[in-house]
Amino acid sequence: MRPENQSSVSHFLLRGLPIRPEQQGVFFALFLGMYLTTVLGNLLLILLIRLDARLHTPMYFFLSHLAFSDICFSSVTVPKMLVNMLTQDQSIPYAGCIFQLHFFIFYAAFDNLLLAVMAYDRYVAVCHPLHYPTIMREKLCVTLVAGSWLVAFVHALLHTLLLVRLSFCTDNTINHFLCELTVLLKLSCSDISLNELVLFTEGGIFLTLPLGGVLGSYICIGTIILRVPTMKRLLKAFSTCGSHLFVVSLYYGTLASVYFFSSSWDSKDIIASVMYTTVTPMLNPFIYSLRNRDIKQALHVFVNRANFFK
Repeated sequence: MRPENQSSVSHFLLRGLPIRPEQQGVFFALFLGMYLTTVLGNLLLILLIRLDARLHTPMYFFLSHLAFSDICFSSVTVPKMLVNMLTQDQSIPYAGCIFQLHFFIFYAAFDNLLLAVMAYDRYVAVCHPLHYPTIMREKLCVTLVAGSWLVAFVHALLHTLLLVRLSFCTDNTINHFLCELTVLLKLSCSDISLNELVLFTEGGIFLTLPLGGVLGSYICIGTIILRVPTMKRLLKAFSTCGSHLFVVSLYYGTLASVYFFSSSWDSKDIIASVMYTTVTPMLNPFIYSLRNRDIKQALHVFVNRANFFK
């Protein structure tokens, strides 16, 4: 291997969140609580979907995979951030940084694809309700989810392999709480033109196509509803699509608000990453359960069973 293809750093330093030392304890407790809520809330959601036969439908099948992805997504970054807060040791090995980067991209990409798949499911449910069982067959649902996992993995692997070919020389301080792709590219002392080209082309396409699918699905849903805009149809559409639409708005709305209304690029990256890795995965179980009668009934049955075996 040529010298320019070898990294000259054995570790990186994560500067973490821009908080004062006396605030470390408060933020540690806050993020620990949010992380535990994320894990327990999504695990409970997966358990309810698996145990209750009424939830064995395409929508909840997709939702269980979203919940699993949210757990993994948060677990890639938040535990390391908490350890750094607790020990004040900001270092992360080079291999650990690459590992974190790969899975951060992987789970973020899967969420992006799965939201588009769920939007298509809601489109079929509203616009073609009579044909819903025949269109959203089990084979198609499994294919869509498996395809999303595969495409997300290839997407993450591509950017990871392009990154590991770069050299990192003197500056190894990452102005972030995680190993984020654009920050690492800025630290490299190699030619990153190929990385930037792939990031803006492939990455741009990868983001816009699922977003286009989501928007297209909801435009079709809105068109169908507005043809005969009765209160009954509006309430039925809201009960069918409300939770997913809220999650989509939170996911893409956070991205848009951060990059259009924040004052500095560093704060944009950090705020966006905090929202993706902690806030959104934590809120998803509540969004899908608080206004969902099926989930509430499944939770009620689960609690009664637990009390019965005491």
